[in-house]
Amino acid sequence: MPQSPVILVIGTGDTKTPELLCLRETILAKGGKALMMDVGVVGEPDFAPEIRKEDVAAAAGRTIPELIAMEDENISMAAMAEGASTLARQLHADGQIDGMIALGGTMGTDLAFDVALALPIGVSKMVISSVAYSHLVPPERIAADLMMILWAGGLWGVNSISRAVLEQAAGAVVGACRPDGAVRLDKPAVAVSALGQASLKYMKRLEPELSRRGYDAIVFHAVGIGGRAMESLIAQDAFVAVLDLALIEVSDDALGSCVTGGESRLRTAGRKGVPQIVAPGAIDGLDFATWAGIPPGSERQDTHAHNRLISVAKMTLEQRRRSAEEIVARLAEATGPLRFILPLQGFDEWDREGGPMHDPEGHAAQVEVFRRGIDARNRIELDAHINDDIFTETVMKEFDTLVRDGLIAPGRTE
Repeated sequence: MPQSPVILVIGTGDTKTPELLCLRETILAKGGKALMMDVGVVGEPDFAPEIRKEDVAAAAGRTIPELIAMEDENISMAAMAEGASTLARQLHADGQIDGMIALGGTMGTDLAFDVALALPIGVSKMVISSVAYSHLVPPERIAADLMMILWAGGLWGVNSISRAVLEQAAGAVVGACRPDGAVRLDKPAVAVSALGQASLKYMKRLEPELSRRGYDAIVFHAVGIGGRAMESLIAQDAFVAVLDLALIEVSDDALGSCVTGGESRLRTAGRKGVPQIVAPGAIDGLDFATWAGIPPGSERQDTHAHNRLISVAKMTLEQRRRSAEEIVARLAEATGPLRFILPLQGFDEWDREGGPMHDPEGHAAQVEVFRRGIDARNRIELDAHINDDIFTETVMKEFDTLVRDGLIAPGRTE
């Protein structure tokens, strides 16, 4: 990475020239370089961007006159978002940019989200938006490592408040691009999905075992955005193996919860042939935002408020089956080594006898779906609970076998 990081600066030059120039000035003052991309459609900017709006439209197979003739701002900006994303992805692949920053109202934010998603995790991304963290923003539009800041006092020119926001954002993205902040994988990395120890306790034993074998355990909190980050990094070939032991994001996705890891959850590793050890951790409850209230259809079910942000409703029998069927369907796409560990006595701490998710009939229904849908050659059944020591021992036994068979790269010890 160069000493002067190059930041792709994105905005509508016809309406945001003063703000874009303020970003450029701040980036230069902070020791970076700015590569300006104009994504406006109708007017002309009061500066000469390195990447013109015509270039952006062309990257989406369009022309500016064609987009203007449509007389539909939504379609036009969607096309510009496609072109901007294509160009940003190629610029990064060619080593021409180290980060991106974009600004806008709803229109510019909509476009910026696509560009951020087009760039790999680890590339610094900042969006300055009048709707940052708003209820208008769906979780699936947010890149897992995106930085956002509310454009307070912005949207029309530069004033004392909006300038402070612009300078803070520009300084943050330049600082995030410094070489000492870069991701360095000193040992082979293994992705692990998990929840906190109130629900799933295996990490306390699993991490030391992986470390002792010379692996870096990269743990992802299975609350939606964590799973999205994990899938993104799997797609970037960051891991030699995946221990996907907390699948609640998959069942949440299947049942319409807002706490979803998205369509790619539990699919990327399989499609790429990355070795996987999988277990159905925490698939007995449906997550929901505590502050939003119990979701329709779950009013009669037991619920557990984990905190003021997230709660879980006990699944119905049909929901239990549906969640297991979705897991089976996604695993059926796997092309690489797969081991599915099935703890017959329970999937998280809350489903033990006396716990809020305890439901022997529902648990048995899920077990039956897994037995029917997952090949016995890939399935290891344990007469134990997922939080028992034998579960972690079995995970590591299967891991060691995959290493011995040359399917997982060996670790790197001192």
